[in-house]
Amino acid sequence: MTVTARRYWIFDLDGTLSVPQHDFAALRSELGLPQGAPILEAIAALPPERATGLLAAVDAWEWRHADTAQLAPGVGVLISHLVAAGCRLGVLTRNRRDVALRTLAVIGLAEVFADADVIGRDEAAAKPSPEGIAKLLGRWQGAPQDAVMVGDFRFDLEAGRAAGVATVLVDPKGRDPWPEVTDCRVATLAELVTDAVAGESS
Repeated sequence: MTVTARRYWIFDLDGTLSVPQHDFAALRSELGLPQGAPILEAIAALPPERATGLLAAVDAWEWRHADTAQLAPGVGVLISHLVAAGCRLGVLTRNRRDVALRTLAVIGLAEVFADADVIGRDEAAAKPSPEGIAKLLGRWQGAPQDAVMVGDFRFDLEAGRAAGVATVLVDPKGRDPWPEVTDCRVATLAELVTDAVAGESS
């Protein structure tokens, strides 16, 4: 089965549905965390009294970015195609769920994704855990072999691989950094629709 023929689609949010704008290196510096360390995991390893304050700072940082989010190139083309095909659509993000819902509203996708189909870090273990994917497929009664995880970072791809679903990497610079967990790589999500149409006409 080709990727575009699959019925269940799960998207990362920042850098996938929205234009990448988060400077994680700057945030780590601001929080006093080691560069390169996953932020949520680094905070979780700290004493609770310090972790609480840092998580509050992360929350505020996420809210600021939600209000300035922009729809990523090609997203509208793919989403329209999937909606017309009757696909189920969900979001799996390491953000808080309420921040994700705000971001979707700002970029004009709030009506596309049902609130119950948006999972943040408080509803499931954060990616690269596959828990959120499993929860969405369970809600939809969908099989992994008929599902896709779309993202711009290795955690998205690793979560998809662990869940047994196809993985799509949004890779506008063409670097192909994680080929071992990438099934399909595109510069913009509109390419998936172009490829599907070309396949139908060939």
